[in-house]
Amino acid sequence: MISQKIVKILKNPKHMGKIESPDGVGKVTLGEPHCEDEVWFYIKVKDDKIVDAKFEAFACAPALVTSNIAAELALGKTIGEAKKLSKMDVSSYLGGIPQIERKCADLGTDALKAAINDYLKRGQ
Repeated sequence: MISQKIVKILKNPKHMGKIESPDGVGKVTLGEPHCEDEVWFYIKVKDDKIVDAKFEAFACAPALVTSNIAAELALGKTIGEAKKLSKMDVSSYLGGIPQIERKCADLGTDALKAAINDYLKRGQ
């Protein structure tokens, strides 16, 4: 059964979109023969804190929902704190994720970390 939290996010994923002139960009592709889900993540940083986080998901519902949650959890965190966000943090927020959906669900957190690493490489 789908929780009301998931339904609410699917109806209005408030962090879906693209940031103009982002400070960090991450892209993750599942790349399996039966599934080529892709998530792009964009972050804006000010004074070492993530002040905006958006994503674009060309993916299934679990990837979309968890990407939105990863963005929500990252907002207001320092880069160091956001780097520590785990797939379990996202799963806990949802009350768990079925094992069969885990690979797709992990894309959001992985894309967030890729955006953070891009930010750090840029040395901003």
